[in-house]
Amino acid sequence: MSALPGPLRPEIEALETSGIQQVFDLGFGREDLIALWVGEGDQPTPAFICDAASAAMKAGKTFYSYKHGLPELRAAIAAYTSDLYGIDCAPERVSVTCSAMNGIMMVLQAVVGPGDNVAVVTPVWPNVMSAIRIAGGEVRAVQLDSLPDGGFKLDLERLTGAIDENTRAIFIASPGNPTGWVMSAGEQHAVLELCRERGIWMIADEVYARFIFDGPESGRKAAPSFLEIAAPEDPVIAVNSFSKAWAMTGWRMGWLTTPPSFVQTLGRLIEFNTSGTPHFQQYACLTAIGDGEDYVRETVERSRRGGELVFQRLSALPQVHIARPKGAFYAFFRLEGLSDSLGFAKQVLEETNVGLAPGSAFGPGGEGHMRLCFASSTQKLSQALDRLEPLLSKPLRSQA
Repeated sequence: MSALPGPLRPEIEALETSGIQQVFDLGFGREDLIALWVGEGDQPTPAFICDAASAAMKAGKTFYSYKHGLPELRAAIAAYTSDLYGIDCAPERVSVTCSAMNGIMMVLQAVVGPGDNVAVVTPVWPNVMSAIRIAGGEVRAVQLDSLPDGGFKLDLERLTGAIDENTRAIFIASPGNPTGWVMSAGEQHAVLELCRERGIWMIADEVYARFIFDGPESGRKAAPSFLEIAAPEDPVIAVNSFSKAWAMTGWRMGWLTTPPSFVQTLGRLIEFNTSGTPHFQQYACLTAIGDGEDYVRETVERSRRGGELVFQRLSALPQVHIARPKGAFYAFFRLEGLSDSLGFAKQVLEETNVGLAPGSAFGPGGEGHMRLCFASSTQKLSQALDRLEPLLSKPLRSQA
């Protein structure tokens, strides 16, 4: 086989397969596998959403569509956002994207170049850090403080200290993947003011916005959002997705809410990246956001029950340090003495046939932890925990 015709960009050659993908590749397709390693539940997309896509295909909705998305879908997302947060979100601020990740990539293409950096609150989904490096930027990791109860806290002074004249953006995911940490409205006010003062972007990953577990007590249907406190032309870009709340991970559909002045730039990037999202899938998204509120509530409640089960059983193990999750749908637990979470994830797979994600995959602050996705039935989670508990109860030196 002949060699490649020329050198790849250093940023691309340096990319490594994430620890999550390594474990996934090792175990995918095994019989009797309980896969709790990636961020999706065990339920397929509900029929009413699939039926809308099928009907749209049958109606010939298979051609190119509007770059920013169908006007009626943009209007529906804007109305959903306005209702969720008690704000007035204009449809013109909404752009439909081929997944939240595609949206993040295009935002980084617009704002980050060689020599620039992005302050990223970690632990965080690893694709974000790789996307910054692909754009030629540097990741400035700002590690959350670990609390004695297994939870996490943001140090605003540390975040401020990570910013310099080459910082183009701050990236924060709340509710957080993998930590389940939820940013407070007060912290959001402080960070937004910092972005205004320094003239930098705030990229808010709000993909798990609906997955908060104190909703009935707080009276909220979603986690606090930067959109609630930002003026339309503030430097805030909110990233969202149909993947989690509507069980549509495989559809690869998301959206961005941006300042009006950013929309034209984003339109050019959509044109050169994807030319827009699949026409018929947008009708499925329109149905999801218009008719799926009961399904979303049921999905969040199902995840709450799963998270409580996992918390109760793992917190009873002496070597495990875990906080009751506040948001998202992950248990990110610390295991005493663990220093090679990737190696341990492979061991867990081999000995229990349960797939977990290694904490090291999520950047600074992740090593020593394991991530378990609890967006599954309590029956499936109970079976996984029955397999995991004997291994997690052993002294770690016996697991080497």
